[in-house]
Amino acid sequence: MKPFPDNIYLVGLMGAGKTTVGRLLARRLHKRFIDSDHEIEARTGVAIPIIFEIEGEAGFRRREAQTIADLTQECPVVMATGGGVVLNPENRANLKGGGFVVYLAASPELLFERTRHDRNRPLLQVADPLGRLRELHAQRDPLYREVADLVVESPGPSAQAVAQFLLRELTRQFPDSEHEASSCNPCA
Repeated sequence: MKPFPDNIYLVGLMGAGKTTVGRLLARRLHKRFIDSDHEIEARTGVAIPIIFEIEGEAGFRRREAQTIADLTQECPVVMATGGGVVLNPENRANLKGGGFVVYLAASPELLFERTRHDRNRPLLQVADPLGRLRELHAQRDPLYREVADLVVESPGPSAQAVAQFLLRELTRQFPDSEHEASSCNPCA
């Protein structure tokens, strides 16, 4: 029997609910919550759109890879990742090797409804943000599925419901395991 995972990583496109669901899940599992994008902002002292503006997407992705390499060594945590984290094979390996990965899958149309007024999404500051979301989904969906231990299709109707579903699914997959943090060591 596999032990209950010490680390749970949420992946998916922007607007899928990773941060909101992650906070709820961490609270219920008594684990520390980390948002990798917020961690990048804390480390650099600037907002992600500014990093994109100054360093471009490639510069941001380098910072993201270092942050993911560091954060996947911490535990016990629930971590929400940035939407493009799966583009880097090293990030996928770090996530897969460091914890249980959950893909919050949602249609580009739903994601558009959730993100259309958010100006902190550099990749959506284009003439056709829905079209851009469709492109990102086509590119990233196979990578999210590759790294995921569990895929939650079309998250909803609420973050509370998704978090509750994840708790039930984790309990089903890891019966008779303690939900509390163990003496984890992802480096071992």
